[in-house]
Amino acid sequence: MSHLTGKRVAILATDGFEQSELTEPLRALREHKADVDIVSLDGGRIQGFKHFDKGDQVEVDHVLSEVSAKDYDALVIPGGLFNPDALRVDDQALAFTRGFFEAGKPVGAICHGPWVLANADVLRGRTVTSVPNIRKDLENAGANWKDDEVIVDKGLVTSRTPKDLPAFCAKLVEEIAEGTHGGQRRSA
Repeated sequence: MSHLTGKRVAILATDGFEQSELTEPLRALREHKADVDIVSLDGGRIQGFKHFDKGDQVEVDHVLSEVSAKDYDALVIPGGLFNPDALRVDDQALAFTRGFFEAGKPVGAICHGPWVLANADVLRGRTVTSVPNIRKDLENAGANWKDDEVIVDKGLVTSRTPKDLPAFCAKLVEEIAEGTHGGQRRSA
């Protein structure tokens, strides 16, 4: 029996996600027997990318209007350039993201994914990493940015790029297995 049996995880994504940053966490979480849903702004299929080239499409399990953070034990936000750029300006996506922090639930974000966290106003006082080109955005949102393959800060797991996926997935599984984190709460 896996240590994520009974855990339900949302992967929040829309068109333009970096394919490996969605599919690798999805594979790792399901390998550990978590129940994982792809949650998006709209139903149907969303388009993945392999850097600048179109990749595979992924079926959406639920649209944001159908779910809330209360329905899940953890959240994952993959990167890619277009995916988090669209999510970070969507009020429903930001409220959904904040709900995980307010409940102390684990959250993982990789590459450009932390942009969503910056706009959700949940990074103040947190230590994170990301692709270097959004560093200033995260620091302006109150985060302490470091250039490490993976950083865990009270249930928040962040990584830089697809090359960091093995470390990201391992820490994500570990944090979800631990459950809620009191320090994960949104800072004032």
